[in-house]
Amino acid sequence: METNTPDEGKMTKAIEKQTAKVPSVIYLTAALASMAGSLTLKLMGRKNTALFIGQWAAPFLILGLYNKIVKTEGHD
Repeated sequence: METNTPDEGKMTKAIEKQTAKVPSVIYLTAALASMAGSLTLKLMGRKNTALFIGQWAAPFLILGLYNKIVKTEGHD
């Protein structure tokens, strides 16, 4: 039976091919560095900058999850 899922575009496939080459540990390291940088800035009294940098952790972890899914499930 044929499914009605749309094919991924050429651009998406090219991006996923390149992203799959990045080791997952890079995203985890970036998230941890973001948290450490945020803590350092907070201790230095730069509250607003600390909050800004600290918010980067979640997107890095989401990108890492996306990377892992692309590696395990592949792309179209």
